[in-house]
Amino acid sequence: MRTFHITRPDEAIRDLLIDKINNLTKPKGSLGMLEELALQIGWIQQTLSPSLQQPQNIIFAADHGIVEEGVSLSPKEITWQQISNFLHGGAGVNFLCRQHGFMLKIVDAGVDYDLPYEKGIINMKVRKGTRNYLHEAAMTEEEMSLCMERGATIVRQCHEEGTNVISFGEMGIGNTSASSVWTSLFTGLPLEKCVGAGSGLDNKGIRHKYEILKQSIENYKGDNSARDIIRYFGGLEMVMAIGGMLQAAELKMVILVDGFIMTSCLLAASKLYPEVMDYAIYGHCGDEIGHKLLLDNMNAKPVLNLNLRLGEGTGAICAYPIIQSAVRMINEMDNFAHASITKYF
Repeated sequence: MRTFHITRPDEAIRDLLIDKINNLTKPKGSLGMLEELALQIGWIQQTLSPSLQQPQNIIFAADHGIVEEGVSLSPKEITWQQISNFLHGGAGVNFLCRQHGFMLKIVDAGVDYDLPYEKGIINMKVRKGTRNYLHEAAMTEEEMSLCMERGATIVRQCHEEGTNVISFGEMGIGNTSASSVWTSLFTGLPLEKCVGAGSGLDNKGIRHKYEILKQSIENYKGDNSARDIIRYFGGLEMVMAIGGMLQAAELKMVILVDGFIMTSCLLAASKLYPEVMDYAIYGHCGDEIGHKLLLDNMNAKPVLNLNLRLGEGTGAICAYPIIQSAVRMINEMDNFAHASITKYF
């Protein structure tokens, strides 16, 4: 599997950033989370004047074999049908990308359908959906490695296009199931607390989903390493997102994290390379039951809480104007000395 070279940003600049933020014409700490975000982005970029350039949202799409067990309200064909909606500009992520100036890339990681690549979909298909992990590993070692490398390739392309801030989304019926399993196995949280409604299951459906995932974990005979858990229970689009996140961190890009599925991907990525966490900003706390528990476990502070659970990168993109405000704050506010204002704290 590809090796990434991810290092923590140098701490030497932190005190200078804090001093600059504290001397802006405001009471210390009065801009709250904007100050925290400005500090993190300046630290990532190693500058007192950070910038956000050419934001992009990448949607990785793939199908999941576990859907055969009735763990999702939505049928598998919704995956490719929604991709068609992305292409026509009619999905939730489309209006948000237009509103906030994001370029959108749609990547076929493993959709069980012959997609019209000539219409702008990026073909990175590894296979037509994962295997059913109730009975066997979702993917082979080779397929996992391909996903990681192809996710990294897309992010390198974005970086070459001038992007230094990137969000990740997903499209894959059944991927809240994989996220629930990863969350439970990587955090120790009880599986039952990690399993939610997904695209709209009722209580009976949630119980069935839980029982299938519980049986899947009981059937697992792997070595319990992070890499093997990722491979055995993951989605192709999820592993591709992990490769993308790790590449973004290696390139010292700001990573905007979306909802439950992408947060579980970041968690999985951190089990391989803990330093990736330093580059992450959490866009929102979603309405899927396991998301808040996962964020709390990761000591993550989301920017928004709007009860979203759409995925696609929507929550991360919604948070972007606030992140922009943090950068504008550190760059555009005057300081006490220059403005000839007595420091009043």
